[in-house]
Amino acid sequence: MAGQAITGAEAPEQAAAFFARFSTIVLVGNSEAMDVAALRRQYADDTLFVFFNKTYKVLSQPFDGISLLVARSGTMGANIVHRREVPQVLAPLREGGFCGILNIRVGGGEVFSPAADFGIGAVGHLDLSQSVAGFYPSTHLPTTGFALALFLSEAVPATRIVLAGFTAKRSARWKLFYDHDWTFEQITLRLMRRSGRIEMTGARDEASPLAAIARRFPDISPDDVALTAAEVLTERVETANVAIDRLMGLTRLQGRVDGWLRSLKPATRKQRHAAKDTASKG
Repeated sequence: MAGQAITGAEAPEQAAAFFARFSTIVLVGNSEAMDVAALRRQYADDTLFVFFNKTYKVLSQPFDGISLLVARSGTMGANIVHRREVPQVLAPLREGGFCGILNIRVGGGEVFSPAADFGIGAVGHLDLSQSVAGFYPSTHLPTTGFALALFLSEAVPATRIVLAGFTAKRSARWKLFYDHDWTFEQITLRLMRRSGRIEMTGARDEASPLAAIARRFPDISPDDVALTAAEVLTERVETANVAIDRLMGLTRLQGRVDGWLRSLKPATRKQRHAAKDTASKG
């Protein structure tokens, strides 16, 4: 199994054929709470472990299992390519059964990087932009892990898909990017888990306080529990919005100073590329 590298410009059907070779696929989220060594011991040796972009967030030592690196594209190509991070993110995956890199585009403005730019032979490409179009909120872009989990659950339904570390929680070390709709993704993933389409490590129904309410009062339907919870959450969110609005008013001056200081910073290469692209279209 270790020699089955992913290569070529992959159509969704071709990518599905690659993933279908594995009975179990574990998608490893970039969470600092991840213990990859412990995760590796939980699954059989023929399990495929999928890592995303910055492996140094979760791997502090070489990984000896069967692995695939998924590299997300941006407007300038694969992010790890234009940031020159390929050697760094590949370093922990050189041992064991490394299957290569899968360059993924999800948003309409994202472009692939040529296979040669990654510096290795096993490189594939997968366009998931159409699979999320009309489904994901148009105001945001899907995370790479969410888009791939959705694709795998539909393309290889016979394969066991496990999501590890998909917490959507900000940590002291790593931030969340708010160009993703984390609420929509968590709702969808948990529904997929409860319907048996995927598994999520550390996600147990008994850990949910709403599930505890339903068990304590069996005469109350789960629908009523969910509806009442939604009503309470709506009230709580509105209360929070009032407080946030007040805080925004109190910090307006600081926000203006922050904006002025940011305007003094030189534009990044990505910003210059975007400005140049906008000017050429105009």
